[in-house]
Amino acid sequence: MKDLFLVFSLLFFWGVCITPISISLSRRYGILDTPNERKIHQGIIPRGAGIVLWSGYCLWVLSAVGTMPVLRYSASGATLIFITGYLDDITPVNPYIRFFIHIVAASMIAIPLRISPGNSVILVIWISGLTSAFNLIDGLNGLCIITFIISATCAAFLGNINFWIPLLALSLSLLGWNFPKARTFLGDGGSTLLGYLMGSHFIISNFQKLENLEVVTLCLILFLWGGIPVIDTCFAILRRTISKGSPFNADQGHLHHRLLRIGIDPLNVVVILGFFHLMVVGTGFLFLNS
Repeated sequence: MKDLFLVFSLLFFWGVCITPISISLSRRYGILDTPNERKIHQGIIPRGAGIVLWSGYCLWVLSAVGTMPVLRYSASGATLIFITGYLDDITPVNPYIRFFIHIVAASMIAIPLRISPGNSVILVIWISGLTSAFNLIDGLNGLCIITFIISATCAAFLGNINFWIPLLALSLSLLGWNFPKARTFLGDGGSTLLGYLMGSHFIISNFQKLENLEVVTLCLILFLWGGIPVIDTCFAILRRTISKGSPFNADQGHLHHRLLRIGIDPLNVVVILGFFHLMVVGTGFLFLNS
């Protein structure tokens, strides 16, 4: 327990101290989020905070990989995800290339675990989908980080808490910089990284429970553990397909946009979506834990 507290403290301290440096770097190199007709925020906000998460995660992996060798796969995939997203923060990356990289990074987790081929395909799709889903809900201050914290906390109660304490420390260290008033944004590099780490750590820490599940049961559990990000993404894909548009096209049809349009203020939207995310993930917890 003392070791976990030390890990949490050091990584939380890392995040709090490195975030101002990431803000300075973003301003210096023009990694900034400017308002437009699709975005809600006002003013120009630095959006390179993903580098805080990635650097802190890699430092932890270097110290822990000796006792948890599987982390070499998640760290490799996380690096691919972060670099792609960070480049996208600087200049747009082709969405099909980005999707292909998400698939490759997800495969780095599913394939080494030697789960049955059918279930491995499902896990790859889920991890890559969750990577994109966390990016899609990152439209309000704190929403993406709070969603991640809820999921990671629930996952920690399933066991293997060592996999979750570092992620909780890093995400909590950034929360104050992003919510309720944003002094920095995660950017694509940060939001996709949170989605990937949520998916990969969930599979790594629970693969013995997942490997022998029937396909329908596995899909149901993964859908529930995807929570609001996955539900929102599924509706977005369906909506864009019906309108004969590309599923990669951005729009203002996400759940947080709809709640804002009916007059709910941003803070309450985050609270409402966070509550429903907890309910959905909590249901997934009950299914998997039983």
